[in-house]
Formats: sequence, C-alpha cells, structure tokens
Amino acid sequence: MKEAEIFDLVRKQREYFRTGETLDTDFRIVQLKKLKNAVKRREAGIEAALKADLGRTDTEAYLCDIFPLLMEIDETIANVKKWARQERHFSGLHCFPSLITKVNRLPYGVCLIIAPYNFPFLLSLGVLAAAIAGGNTAVLKLSSKSPASTGLIREIIEDVFEERYIALVDGGHEAADACLNQRFDKIFYTGSPRVAVHVMKKAAENLTPVALELGGETGNWCIVRKDADLRDAARKIAFIKVLNAGQICININQVAVAEEVAGEFIGYLKEELRRQAGAIPFQNAEYPRLIAKAAYERCAALSEKYRERIIFGGEGSPDELKYSPTLIYPVDIDESIVQNELFCPLLPIVPFKDGKIDSLIQTIEEREHGLALYMFTADRRWAENIMSRMQFGGGCINEVIMHLMVKGVPFNGTGHSGMGAYHGKWGFAEFTHPQTLLIGSSRLNLSLREHPYTGKGAKSKKTLLKFLSRG
Repeated sequence: MKEAEIFDLVRKQREYFRTGETLDTDFRIVQLKKLKNAVKRREAGIEAALKADLGRTDTEAYLCDIFPLLMEIDETIANVKKWARQERHFSGLHCFPSLITKVNRLPYGVCLIIAPYNFPFLLSLGVLAAAIAGGNTAVLKLSSKSPASTGLIREIIEDVFEERYIALVDGGHEAADACLNQRFDKIFYTGSPRVAVHVMKKAAENLTPVALELGGETGNWCIVRKDADLRDAARKIAFIKVLNAGQICININQVAVAEEVAGEFIGYLKEELRRQAGAIPFQNAEYPRLIAKAAYERCAALSEKYRERIIFGGEGSPDELKYSPTLIYPVDIDESIVQNELFCPLLPIVPFKDGKIDSLIQTIEEREHGLALYMFTADRRWAENIMSRMQFGGGCINEVIMHLMVKGVPFNGTGHSGMGAYHGKWGFAEFTHPQTLLIGSSRLNLSLREHPYTGKGAKSKKTLLKFLSRG
C-alpha cells in the first residue's frame, strides 16, 4: 500500500471508531469468536505456512503459534466483560458532597501492531486479540520475511473483518515507515531494540503511547550452578536452542556454567542435542531453518569467527538455510558474542567459579536488561531472592520458556527488552486507558476548598484538612 492509501485507511478506521460500535463488550466478544473460528478452520494452512517460512513441523507449529494463540483468545473471551467493568470508588470526605468516583477502561482508538517473523501468528493475532478486547480498531503491519504466513493472515483478516475495523499492511521497511508516519492512538511493536528506537521517535512526533516487546540488547542469560540437576538442565536448554532454530526473543543467548561441573554439563548437553535434533541436526527434516539467507550468513560468519572453540555443531546447509545448534566453549564474559543478541542456534558457554556467583550476577545486572533470565540450582530460595531483585522481563527457575504459557500473568520487558505488558488482562490493560470520573453534587456544598484562605475561618479549614489527612 502507498502512504496515501494507509493515510486513508487510518482515517476510515478513526471515523468508524467514533461511531462507538466497538465499545460494546458483546460486540468485542463476537469479533474474538470470529477470529478464533477463523484460526481453527485454517489450522492445517497455518502449519503449512510455518513449514514454508521457517521449516517447522506441524507439531512445533501447533505448540508455538496455534495452541498459545487459541488459549489467549479463549481467556480473553471468558474475561473481557469482567475486565471492562466500571470500577466504583468512595471519593473521600474531603470531596463531600461528591462521594462517588468511577473508573472507566476506555480504548485508545486506532492502533498499529507491528509484528515480527519468528512467531508470525501468535505475535500478530495474539496482540490483535488484546486490541479487540480493549475496544480498538487496528492496522497490522506484518513481516515481509515470512510471506506464506503473512499471506494467510491477510486471508484471515479480510475474511473475518471489515477494513474499517481491522486491516493488514505488508511490505518491507518502507511500508513500516509509511505506517509510522500516520497518527495512531497506540502502537505495539515487537522486534529489536535498534528498530524500537526508531518506532519511539516516530511515535513521539504525535505523542502516541507505545508498547514494546524486545529481545534485549545483550541477550538473555541462563545460569547453571554446581548444585543443579545437570542432566535436567541440559535437556531443557537443548530444547530451547533447537526450538525454531533459536529464533525466539526469550531464548537463551548464553549459558554461564559453574566451572566445577562444566565438563559434565557439556557432556549431557551434547547428548541432549543429538537426541532432540539428531546426529547431524542441519540434515534433520524436523529441524527448523533460519528465516532468510542474510540470517544464515550472519550465523555462519559468527560461528566461523569462533571456529577453534566450537565443541559441537558449527555446520549447516546454505541451500536449506539450516545451521546446527552450535556450542562455543570457553567464552569469556566480556567477549562480544555474549554482549549482543544472537537470535540463532549458536550458544556460547561462559565458565565461572561457583563461589563467585555474586560477581557474575553483578556483571549481568550492569548490562542491558534481558527479556528473560533462567537459573538452574537446587537452592530455589537463593534463586528466588536473587531474581526478585534483578531487572528482566520474566523467567524461570529450573525451567525454560514455560512462563510464556501461563494464564493470567504478564509477558513484558524493561529497558532494552521493552515496555508495557500483555497476555490476558495485562493485554486488555495495555490497550485501554483508565479514565477517572467523579460524580459531583450541587447540594450541600462546603466552602472548605474555596478562597479566602486567610481571615475568619481559615484556621478551621486547615484544622479540618489535617484531620481528614490522617490515615
């Protein structure tokens, strides 16, 4: 679409929003049910699209995109009336006689949702479900890197919704900039911190509120202490590195392993990678591929830079765009590979002395906040205490990635890993504005708040205010 067409699209959506039709919660539920049914009817097509774009098997496609998307929509349908319910508050005696205050959750209006390629259905339609629940209209800008998925999502949107309500724009950076040049009422972006800076600059021109879900500038850490169940840790870490070929915003970017158990852990990790991805992973038909030639070349070039320290993997197929899970060991904590988000199947392993865990934690905290943090240890109380004081989006103790699948909890980042939150009620809150409304009275009004503040009666006013301010 040309920029003039996008301008006209946003104008039409704003006109439609102002009719008030999207405010009715029954209307929102109907739209969510239509979206759910459209997804369910096309499950086979979604699996085929994800196979074409990312080389995923049907099961991985269902696990990562379809299942969490349907779960998200179902939770929203079941609860949106409760979330949208008007709150009622006692104003306080200092507001007498206006004793009733209400809080409404109002939609922002016309929203822009910019979604990435790695989970194209979940990270577009899942966010859309929150926007619909909030009573908004929406324009989706999808990635040009996943054409099969983008094409099918377009089919879903055009089949289910009117363009004046929900619409889709595809194309490259030019299309994204054309969208960002418009005045939206809310922008939700998922992607890299570098692009997020550009999104925020464009949004600032119209003072548009922004929600960001980012991978984190320096990637997500996983810590394996010497008292951890090493075999269990290896099994779960292998799983997350194989999944979607490492193209996950909450993937493990690097593992810090207590050097006292590093050899044993690495042995288990190799076993698990072979078990889950095959003896030669890039030749395994089930193993996903990287999204594009450029992504493959970046991965291969970085792997080659560390060729002498590769202890597993380090090979791939440029024709199939598949690169094996690759272990690099040992890696110093200050090397560049552990200070940048990798978004590929490379896994640097950083040894540390378990007795100096506090120094490791300090270094992690000094870097940009990650979207996820994972810890494997038998001392759960220690891990909970440390993680409750660190800044990161979300994480797990003795587990990986599964916090993403829990109902009723937020998915979010902080700093370079994002701002705002969504999933369930958190997504509804992200796409609505809490509006406070005090109900005034024209009777029994007191002069407590009014001038004059000096002269006769001033002392009694202040005395009464002090009385009312007591807890």
